[in-house]
Amino acid sequence: MSYLLPNDFVTKMVDSGESKVYMSTRDTLIRSIMAGAILGLAAAFAITVTMQTGSSLAGAMLFPVGFIMLYLMGFDLLTGVFVLVPLALLDKRPGVTVAQVLRNWGIVFLGNFAGALIVAFMMSFILTYGYSIDPGMIGDKIASIGEARTLGYKEHGIAGWMTIFIRGMLCNWMVSMGVVGAFVSTSVSGKAIVMWMPIMLFFYMGFEHSIVNMFLFPFSMIMGGNFTIMDYLIWNEIPTVLGNLVGGLAFTGLTLYSTHIKTGQKRDLN
Repeated sequence: MSYLLPNDFVTKMVDSGESKVYMSTRDTLIRSIMAGAILGLAAAFAITVTMQTGSSLAGAMLFPVGFIMLYLMGFDLLTGVFVLVPLALLDKRPGVTVAQVLRNWGIVFLGNFAGALIVAFMMSFILTYGYSIDPGMIGDKIASIGEARTLGYKEHGIAGWMTIFIRGMLCNWMVSMGVVGAFVSTSVSGKAIVMWMPIMLFFYMGFEHSIVNMFLFPFSMIMGGNFTIMDYLIWNEIPTVLGNLVGGLAFTGLTLYSTHIKTGQKRDLN
């Protein structure tokens, strides 16, 4: 696998975070649009596999294909930049400020959403032959997922909101481990193996991923899901984004940075 030691690959993570701040708006937007589109297509693929095989495990095992493809192409997900870009700020890299970090996050958010939305419309179009026929079982399933993961949480009030938030935290803990996996190895096969494992875990466990949801919920509404845009934003997307930010940064980014770059003073045993 051509494995890199943690202090080596964490340094590469900080370098990557810095490079994303300096990347042009054009390149950041294109890369984030493609990332959102590919992840949306992977989600549609996984749901189709699950429906056709009757096995949610089969869908979860194959979903990471999209994640691996987009990271090998150098595209950017919001969940990834939530982890990488703040490390450059903590490391006091020249030019990296809070404003620049927020700028990067904002552009990637918009790009991911645009890419996911494009694929949602494309998939809904082909399932209905231009909205002229019923979408069938897959469309009905997508609609029911959207309702369950908005109105289902809403029924529980603040407890439901906190449930989404924690699921978002757990999700990006695993997703960010997949992001780190792209730095752990210098070979394509090594990167793919390390990225595949935590992504399969998050998808099978039903944790909440903000970019997957950017595809899933607009797609669900088009397919007839009985919930509103405000239901989607308040009872899914907003707590999911916040949970993704906290989970990825706290559980992965900060732990790796603090123990492999800004390490504690060694004990004196004399």
